[in-house]
Amino acid sequence: MGLVQAVSLFTGRARAYFYAVVLSDRVCPNCEGALTMEREGRCRCCVCGRALDPTIAFQSCSSCGGRPRLRVRRYECSQCGHEVTSRYLFEGLAFDAEYFREKMAEHRQRQRDLRDRVRQMLAGTRSGAIEVPPIEVMNASGLFAALNQLGSGSDLAFAPQVREGFDLKQYQNHILACLRPFPLALDDLPPLRENARIDRIRRFIAILFLAHAGIVDVWQHGEEIMVMPHEADREGQDVSGDLEADNGVEGALGRVEAG
Repeated sequence: MGLVQAVSLFTGRARAYFYAVVLSDRVCPNCEGALTMEREGRCRCCVCGRALDPTIAFQSCSSCGGRPRLRVRRYECSQCGHEVTSRYLFEGLAFDAEYFREKMAEHRQRQRDLRDRVRQMLAGTRSGAIEVPPIEVMNASGLFAALNQLGSGSDLAFAPQVREGFDLKQYQNHILACLRPFPLALDDLPPLRENARIDRIRRFIAILFLAHAGIVDVWQHGEEIMVMPHEADREGQDVSGDLEADNGVEGALGRVEAG
């Protein structure tokens, strides 16, 4: 580490000495004040503060005597186009700030265009409004048999009369308030009634209604019934995050559910 610091200190002193030598016989064209180097390709007057490129200001083309101009990272003659080797660069590199500003502006515009194309693509994939018809529990074929199996372990068979006093809207609001952006098991949802079997069945019915309306996603994982908010309700249909590449789109456009 000491060697690296020593080399860095020596390089800095050598650069400062080089700049002092090459600018020793040059003065500011504006006020004839002394010049000091700020960075590669740029010096500043110590009196009036004017900034200039010493290669362009004090050097000429060796072929035709034309004035140099900076092109990206090298100098060339503005008349004959021959390359001009600068006598004022310590490490041999200067950067055309205007060129890089233009390239960065073009890059940002390409990113904006890409985001607009992706938004238009996603807008074209949106489905229309879903009309949810009313659901009649009594007409659902095999529903009560499935609910009896769900509530297995009890000797009491499920009968339609349990619907008496069943506030479906209350259970739906309760389930939506308990959901999180990650899957939850049906049994992890807190009950609303003391009768655990009936409450579990009512929670299941409310989840079925919410799934039919497209508000939640429901699937079976092993012995568990899993539920979570529907993809569109959680994320929307927009592009998130910054796109870093012109030839690709980063980010998830959908979700794969594991059964």
